[in-house]
Amino acid sequence: MENNHKQIRIVQETVAGKEITLAHVMGGPAPIIYQKLGLNPSIDYGSSAIGIMNMTPSESAVIASDIAVKSGNVYLGFADRFTGTLIITGEIADVTSAIEEIVAYFRDTLGYVVCKVTKR
Repeated sequence: MENNHKQIRIVQETVAGKEITLAHVMGGPAPIIYQKLGLNPSIDYGSSAIGIMNMTPSESAVIASDIAVKSGNVYLGFADRFTGTLIITGEIADVTSAIEEIVAYFRDTLGYVVCKVTKR
């Protein structure tokens, strides 16, 4: 029996543009979300919001982290310079303000393409 199936090889690559692809604020998340994210229970469970962002180039997360912690009373839960992911926690007003400040700086000063800040 002959194998007449042709194999297709697909190569995917990421072209690092200057963009923020996710900027979301979760108000009042369930405690299980904090646990599954590996956030510090002694610091994070008392917080009422989680902010999550993703950006390219991935090293941008370092700049975003700096802006976040200087913008208000938020805790840096996770920042990854290899994936461009940033997670912050705090009171909902502080988290929202930090996320909005990051998006504005990246858009207005660094010339990034940014997404809308979403909240739920």
